[in-house]
Amino acid sequence: MQNPKIMCRLAAAFLALVVAAPALAQQGERPPPAVTVVTVRASDVGLTTTLPGRVVASAEAEVRPQVAGIITERLFDEGGRVEAGDVLYRIDPASYDAAVAQARAAVAQAQAQVKATEREAGRLETLSERNVVSEQALDSAIAARDGAIASLQVAEAQLQSAEIELDRTEIRARLSGEIGRSMVSPGALVTASQQSPLATVRNIDPVYVDVTQSASELLAFRRGNGGARIDADGPQEVELTLADGSVFDQTGMLTAAEPVVDPLTGVVVLRIEFANPEKLLLPGMYVQAEMPSGVAQGAILVPQEGVSRNRRGQPTALVVGADNVVEQRVLTVLQDRGQEWVVSDGLTDGDRVVVTGLQKATPGATVTPEERAAPEAEPQDGASAEDTAEQPTE
Repeated sequence: MQNPKIMCRLAAAFLALVVAAPALAQQGERPPPAVTVVTVRASDVGLTTTLPGRVVASAEAEVRPQVAGIITERLFDEGGRVEAGDVLYRIDPASYDAAVAQARAAVAQAQAQVKATEREAGRLETLSERNVVSEQALDSAIAARDGAIASLQVAEAQLQSAEIELDRTEIRARLSGEIGRSMVSPGALVTASQQSPLATVRNIDPVYVDVTQSASELLAFRRGNGGARIDADGPQEVELTLADGSVFDQTGMLTAAEPVVDPLTGVVVLRIEFANPEKLLLPGMYVQAEMPSGVAQGAILVPQEGVSRNRRGQPTALVVGADNVVEQRVLTVLQDRGQEWVVSDGLTDGDRVVVTGLQKATPGATVTPEERAAPEAEPQDGASAEDTAEQPTE
């Protein structure tokens, strides 16, 4: 006779197996994990390089006196606009007025001397024709006349020099642009061609941006390394990023490149010209220039969230094949472009790259791929979400 307790235990175990069997069967038939993929396409992608630079005035002139004297008046607003020819400072002209008056008197004296010698030479020429005077006397009169004419020319030159000195007591702008603060005040003594300028005038529309690029990068881009094709030499549009991260609303043109490498830093200086109608760019300002560096033919743009790195530090991506099996690819990344990477090798046109669910998609695993929906277009002309909602049909 069997033990009743043993029979109860066997019955309970059998009942537990019967209850768990459907759950075990259901667990064995669980579908592959779902992942989100993006189908990538090959295209020609423009490459750029970010270079640091400084803003430089397109023209700059330091204001210095050309004569000595006391500053009596300042005739401009500091930080304002001046035009070429505007009077900026006045120097006390008293001594220069006296020099001009003296030079004019010397000219008048020389003119009188010329007239006297001309009359004497003419009189002796008439007498010489009658053989009344000697040739020596006539020659002396002609020499005196010529000497008086030369003395007149010297006096006229001295008068012109004195007038120039007097005109220079008004210090004028030689360049149109914005003038900085004045380094002297009325009453100060200045000297001709002194070392320190009185003020500085700068033209900041347009402005130049001088950027530096390493010689190795310049060689790489000119040779087209990394699958990039470099366009022919010529002006290229350049975008500018300001110190606060905003993008300048004007595009610039590459105008010049220094044909020498700095032996200390190993960089080349490039000059870019920007229109600056609002005077937003000021000399000395730090900026970053986004310069076109070539075109990568057949490159692929991959969302950055779909790229990771392996233990060797190489960029990789998980790709879902035609049989929904995940495989890992090692990529060659040229650079970033917004929220995407520019990839030149490792992917082909039409590959499905995993962007969400990376922890579920291990290499060799079978997954259920779902294409990521394209971002919806923003409402135009200020339309709200209610305006773009589905309208009832008539």
